[in-house]
Amino acid sequence: MQTLRRGSPALLYSLLAVAVVAAILPFARMLGELYSLWNLKPEYSHGIIIPLLSAFLIWRQRAELRQLPFTGSWLGLPLIAAGLLLRFVGELTTMETIEHYAFLLVIYGLVLALTGPVIFRRLWMPLLMLVFAIPLPSVFNNALSLQLQLISSQLGVWVIRAVGISVLLEGNVIDLGSYQLEVAEACSGLRYLMPLMTLAFILAYLFRGPMWKRVVIFLASVPITVLMNSLRIGFIGITVERWGSAMAQGALHDFEGWVVFMLSTGSLLLVAMGLARHAGSRPALHEIFNFELARPKTAVRDSVAKATGPAQTVPRPFVAAAVLVSASAVTAAVAGPGPLQADSGPARASFDEFPTRFGTWEGQRDALQPVYLDVLRLDDYALINYRDANGRPVNFYAAYYQTQNASRAVHSPHDCIPGGGWEIQKLEQRVFPGSDHSGAFQINRAVVQLGSQREIVYYWFQERGRQLTSDYLVRWYLLWDGLTQHRTDGGLVRFVAPVPPGVDEASVDASMMALANQIVPTLGRYIPN
Repeated sequence: MQTLRRGSPALLYSLLAVAVVAAILPFARMLGELYSLWNLKPEYSHGIIIPLLSAFLIWRQRAELRQLPFTGSWLGLPLIAAGLLLRFVGELTTMETIEHYAFLLVIYGLVLALTGPVIFRRLWMPLLMLVFAIPLPSVFNNALSLQLQLISSQLGVWVIRAVGISVLLEGNVIDLGSYQLEVAEACSGLRYLMPLMTLAFILAYLFRGPMWKRVVIFLASVPITVLMNSLRIGFIGITVERWGSAMAQGALHDFEGWVVFMLSTGSLLLVAMGLARHAGSRPALHEIFNFELARPKTAVRDSVAKATGPAQTVPRPFVAAAVLVSASAVTAAVAGPGPLQADSGPARASFDEFPTRFGTWEGQRDALQPVYLDVLRLDDYALINYRDANGRPVNFYAAYYQTQNASRAVHSPHDCIPGGGWEIQKLEQRVFPGSDHSGAFQINRAVVQLGSQREIVYYWFQERGRQLTSDYLVRWYLLWDGLTQHRTDGGLVRFVAPVPPGVDEASVDASMMALANQIVPTLGRYIPN
């Protein structure tokens, strides 16, 4: 094994560059889509700077790290292997979040294989910060956003009532009498929570104090976000009552968001200062946080004095790690975009042949706009607006994918409905009774609302002979069937009907079931079992 002189670590740097490029290549598509998410979702727009902040916090320790020996660790290889295996699972199950964490495992494994446990313990906090660049799974993201909406609405109404304004709260709609304010997803507080948690993590890392105080600083970001967002909602309600609905719109509304975030940041600093001074001392701000760009030279000399070993060498575990990620990159390039090339699926009829008439129901075909087709990337679909003899409307939509992978798969209405601005007021499972040609199975039933509009949505996933209601079961069976049957085809079936004012939901349900009972027995021709 070649020994490198300090100041001329050419072999080490070359091998490091090869390992980094080889680690990135299998995840290139995923990283590109992650970059798009940072630009599309405001609550994760801070993600683009997190790798830079992580690198900066490591760079701060450059003087000390330059003097410590890179011993390497064989423990890095299991981390890399686990990351590469999770990438395969994430690709086949179409769950990009798994691929995101798989990439982090590969990076952590490479760092550990290069530096060894002593240096890795000094780097684990800046490396852990990379987790905040990864969006939450959509199911958790939507559930968290909904809960934050409800809590913020309740606390905001309490603020409005505290100044003597009469107000009624229905769900997340604040009724002031003359105006109705909807606490939409954008006002849930999630857009503050994720950036503020990242900032709290950095402040906790820089805080000069015991671990329990750092934990308190980090956890304080959650109640601070909820409280400040609730105060913002209350303030909007008060100003709308006094000066009209313009106070809840436009540039003023956006400016209030920035003010709330700055106040939240200030509150975090106050919490940290309070923890630093709780014993009676009054340290200055620079004594509370370690804002130095590098450790003092005396500290570096003390570290060097404790360091043992000869000049830097290329650790054998890192050589093995570089070979492992390089082999993975070559395999990914040869295998193509997916870990398995699934079969094209059984023969099927095109949705162009799907009937527009079922009994008394007459339908008119509709088409998805190109912008939606670009996102969905489906192979075939039907979109038909049916009406019965009494004129009651039900929209039918079915999508089919010949193969599914992480870049193209069925889009769950649970994710798409909030993305379209609708709020899911209720989501439950019901039993579809079936007919002589099909047995009973469970379906999802959602009641959604956008302003004064309400709709009922039925949907399920039609996956290789199974009717599934769970997004996660869909992912599991994609993995299982891809390995055992070499098939990943499947689709989505959805019915939507409006609930006019004064109309009972039960009558809308009956109308939807009447149409569904006639359509479901025919679906096997278009989404094969």
